[in-house]
Amino acid sequence: MGYMVGIIGAGTMGIGLSVDLILHGIPSVLIDTSEEALAKAKADIVHTVRLAPLLNRSAPRLTPEQALALVTFSTDIAEVESCDFIVENATENEETKKEIFEQLDRVCPEEVCFAANTSCISITRIGSFTRRPDKVIGMHFMNPVYLKSSVEVIRGYHTSTDTIEQANRLLSCLDKEAILVNDMPGFVSNRISHLFMNEAAYVVQDQVASPQEVDDIFKKCYGHKMGPLETADLIGLDTVLNSLNVLYESYQDSKFRAAPLLKKMVDAGLHGKKTGVGFYNYN
Repeated sequence: MGYMVGIIGAGTMGIGLSVDLILHGIPSVLIDTSEEALAKAKADIVHTVRLAPLLNRSAPRLTPEQALALVTFSTDIAEVESCDFIVENATENEETKKEIFEQLDRVCPEEVCFAANTSCISITRIGSFTRRPDKVIGMHFMNPVYLKSSVEVIRGYHTSTDTIEQANRLLSCLDKEAILVNDMPGFVSNRISHLFMNEAAYVVQDQVASPQEVDDIFKKCYGHKMGPLETADLIGLDTVLNSLNVLYESYQDSKFRAAPLLKKMVDAGLHGKKTGVGFYNYN
């Protein structure tokens, strides 16, 4: 493709996007505020790239050295100034995103587009944090990134046709289809999926069924590949809770009020797969 992608945030989604770019030979700069997070990202990237050919036959077989040669790791956000496209994957917190996008706006040339890989925060709102709202777009990648063939792309109020085309070009190079939707908090996927996950938590809280039984109904009766509680554990219960809070604040609708059990689990540090325990035990 001949250009470089900046990735902000070395969490689950930032790592996933880095891996997908590596598998397609596209260099990237991965930014996080923590050296510990970057060290973990390196290990996770090497592990995932090694496993990729087992899950996707078209994925190339790369050595750790070949994989890591395509990624620059840094805690300095100014390192993305030479990148041609930026994808932000920070935690689902508006103040955090505001600070990041203000920094990106100062650091990056004015022609560079910013994609927000956000779960629920309005793309129009995120665009207002910059002096280039026409160059801000939503690109909601699903996990695991390199195994998904489609991406929910969100057009903010000011998002330009050129920005949409640039996003489409990047996704095309990753062999992904863009499904373009309009901007409202939660968009399509999370506005619906978080209702599933939250209500599933209420079902467990009310002792109607166990997490396994809830997920089995979705998989065996509805034909879903994953149940809502398995999905919540994979995303991270803290991330799910943050997203529900954004949706509740945005719509002022009680249907988005987070289940007390979900809040209790997050307070207890039971965040799902990434901490080893959530609705299921991964240890």
